[in-house]
Amino acid sequence: MIFSRKRADAERQTRDERATQVPDQGDATPTLERGPYDISESYDDVQRLDLGSLHIPAIADVEVRVQADPQGVVQQVVLVHGDNALQLGVFAAPRSEGIWDEVREEIRQSLLRDGASAQEVAGEYGPELHAQVNTPDGPTNLRFVGIDGPRWMVRGVFQGPVATDPAMAGPLVECLDGLVVDRGQEAKPVREPLPLRLPREVADQAEAEAEAGDAAAAPRQA
Repeated sequence: MIFSRKRADAERQTRDERATQVPDQGDATPTLERGPYDISESYDDVQRLDLGSLHIPAIADVEVRVQADPQGVVQQVVLVHGDNALQLGVFAAPRSEGIWDEVREEIRQSLLRDGASAQEVAGEYGPELHAQVNTPDGPTNLRFVGIDGPRWMVRGVFQGPVATDPAMAGPLVECLDGLVVDRGQEAKPVREPLPLRLPREVADQAEAEAEAGDAAAAPRQA
């Protein structure tokens, strides 16, 4: 299932630093200059696709490809722009500390066990993991980034030319910087994926299409 937003007047904001806070004005909520943001923080009011725990900005020429089960529970989210893609995941984290350092090392060890190459690199979001894996189509480059937030962690996996040249991220980095995470208040095991779901109207449409397909495929009785 693909969601596409093509808006010629889409706002483009350049943010030089991540999580830079504007000084408090009384009781005002600090505004971050660069996300991902927590739902409790101040952020811009651009249109976003609500997938439950993740709200994804609607950026011109970026397709949001969502794989979901028949109940509308999202299994995978991939943003695509040209030859580049960004796979997104969001996970529960403890209140006291981030988990990206630990998760990054586990990913690195897993890649090495599978015969892939993996190297830690300093990137714009902090430590990243650059890897090359073998696929049926030949070697493929991947770039793993992680951003720790309040009781959550967003993991992004860049694929395509952007995996080796971050400058080619274009609107994909706008999507990542503009993410809003709705962690919820309920207790969750650390590293458990936060629940993602299709918007209600989209889930209803998919269900109706599936039912229509089942009806068309049903054998007719004489």
